[in-house]
Amino acid sequence: MKEFTIGSNDAGQRLDRWMAKTLPLLPAPLAQKYLRLKRVKVNGKRTTDRALRLQEGDAVQLYIGDEFFQRPTAENAFLRLNRPKLDIVYEDEHLLLVNKSAGLVVHADESEQVNTLINHIQLYLYQKKEWDPNAEGAFAPALCNRIDRNTSGIVIAAKSAEALRVMNQKLRDRELEKRYLCVTLGAPRRQEGTLKGYLFKDEGRKQVFVHSSPRPGARTALTRYRTLAVNGPLALLECELLTGRTHQIRAQLAHAGHPLLGDGKYGREGDNRRWHRRGQALCSWWLAFRFTTDAGALNPLNGRTWQVERVDFVEELFPGFRLDQIPDSFP
Repeated sequence: MKEFTIGSNDAGQRLDRWMAKTLPLLPAPLAQKYLRLKRVKVNGKRTTDRALRLQEGDAVQLYIGDEFFQRPTAENAFLRLNRPKLDIVYEDEHLLLVNKSAGLVVHADESEQVNTLINHIQLYLYQKKEWDPNAEGAFAPALCNRIDRNTSGIVIAAKSAEALRVMNQKLRDRELEKRYLCVTLGAPRRQEGTLKGYLFKDEGRKQVFVHSSPRPGARTALTRYRTLAVNGPLALLECELLTGRTHQIRAQLAHAGHPLLGDGKYGREGDNRRWHRRGQALCSWWLAFRFTTDAGALNPLNGRTWQVERVDFVEELFPGFRLDQIPDSFP
């Protein structure tokens, strides 16, 4: 419990508005809940009246968790969310596999500080009492991989320091298999194949450029693809990353003459407007663990595969196509 004495600057304010200013980490719906539960007292009397006008000298007692009295920082931003919104593909004591929706950023950036995937995950584990930020020292639940804001699909989150260490090493050693679904403008001439290029990342422009031959600073990029369906000028492709470069699928397919529908960075603006698409039609839909070395606590997951149940742009643009039609093995 913490007690506050109302000064002249706060006199005349409604109780709920004073709480919002005093506890910026406390979401408004949760503040209303605490009032309903009578965990707020004014001058020693419990109150549920959020519109109560405070007077100078009033003593307000708040029976609320200490964490909500902290000041907002990047580390406790998850507390500013009221309810976690997650589409969980798989969960155990070590890992979470979450199907991220398009439009949600994975980490805070210049455009969004609170409504991020990692904040929803941290709030979810905090409310389940599986993670206490005040007792864990340096560790916090963390993402092992990331995907672009407008890309949907599976993201891996570690719930323990061991899982984070192991999974990061497995990603570096390429012991995971990741497949994506995307919609391109036009179908590649060959129904299946491997795209090879050399990607140069321009950090200032946050964009990569693909070259057909080696260049200083450019890194090799390999993407396997196969065409699953064609609907007029659109093609549905499945891609497998053989290397993991920034914007690899988007940039390589655009370089091959078949940009992703909706891609504002590498695509065709006229076609995107014609199809009313904002944000690339790209989903990290399938994941497999292919461990070749010891994975510690994650060993029982070796050989397992996961996939998302539905992809909105597939249902919209290729009606009747079912994800279970896609063969498990890549040619």
